[in-house]
Amino acid sequence: MKKSAEKTNVLRMLGQRGLDFKVHDYSDSGAVSGPDVAAALGEDPEKVFKTLVTVGKSGQHYVFVVPVCRELDLKKAAAAVKEKNVAMIPQKELLPLTGYIHGGCSPIGMKKLFPTVLHISAGELGTLCVSGGRIGLQVELTPSALGQLTPYTLADIVTEEES
Repeated sequence: MKKSAEKTNVLRMLGQRGLDFKVHDYSDSGAVSGPDVAAALGEDPEKVFKTLVTVGKSGQHYVFVVPVCRELDLKKAAAAVKEKNVAMIPQKELLPLTGYIHGGCSPIGMKKLFPTVLHISAGELGTLCVSGGRIGLQVELTPSALGQLTPYTLADIVTEEES
């Protein structure tokens, strides 16, 4: 089966629910960083989101989804989930915990449903792009469709932009 035709958990779940989405395959572009991925897709970096997995002081895991051109503010993130603090999980823990590898982690279809927070800007978008479950694949969908698969809250969770 051709790489771009591979079904990921994300694509299966979207298809099973009959949700509208668009697949973007950028596997031939060589894009690695979030802004490079946005450029390869021809999309505004504020519309392409990365998925970050953290652990709180309590031991609970949390998922934060932010625009690829922004950085997660760990203090704001902790406040959004009512934790004293949160930290990024070590990369080696990502696959066993979520079922995804670094660079292909999606908020959709993780092994377990973790509390998920999207940056507040997602609520203002008609559609957004998130990982399709592997490196080189993004799915574009509405915030509402994403919420049907992965319940989330919206919060200001990024660092302030430098002027």
